[in-house]
Amino acid sequence: MADRDFLPCRIAVLTVSDTRTMEDDRSGDALVGRLAAAGHVLADRTIERDDRAAIAGHLRRWIDTPEVDVVISTGGTGLTGRDVTVEAHRDVYEKEIDAFGTVFTLISMRKIGTSAVQSRACAGVAGGTYLFALPGSPGACRDAWDEILVHQLDLRHLPCNFVEIMPRLDEHLRRK
Repeated sequence: MADRDFLPCRIAVLTVSDTRTMEDDRSGDALVGRLAAAGHVLADRTIERDDRAAIAGHLRRWIDTPEVDVVISTGGTGLTGRDVTVEAHRDVYEKEIDAFGTVFTLISMRKIGTSAVQSRACAGVAGGTYLFALPGSPGACRDAWDEILVHQLDLRHLPCNFVEIMPRLDEHLRRK
């Protein structure tokens, strides 16, 4: 919309993996490239092992960092015993954005059919920070960004978007 200027978000990217390094983190690279191309700022980036407490701890540190508006994690959203990213996210959420997982599944169905049921992508809010947990494949990261996040993290997207309500996410924490 012409009367709204783009407002860049400060986004942290967390790759959850016991095996990936920065040199071979294609999913993290996909997210970093897309958020930069959209005009957002990379606030931080790291890799964390598949450990629920460690993942939740990292999310909490970023939630407590005023320079981080959004956290996007990739990896650990599947069904195996090592996949604990969703549980770690839910450990810190104040509110879950239920429809995110639903919309992501609909998008995935068009690409990978019924295999989409194996993803547990999710999103929520805590401490005024948006948190998104995406699968660990570069394709899933591209799909989530290109078809959901690029729009919802853009103030110009109408009829509504995540950015316009960002100042109100933590209003319950402020005194009245």
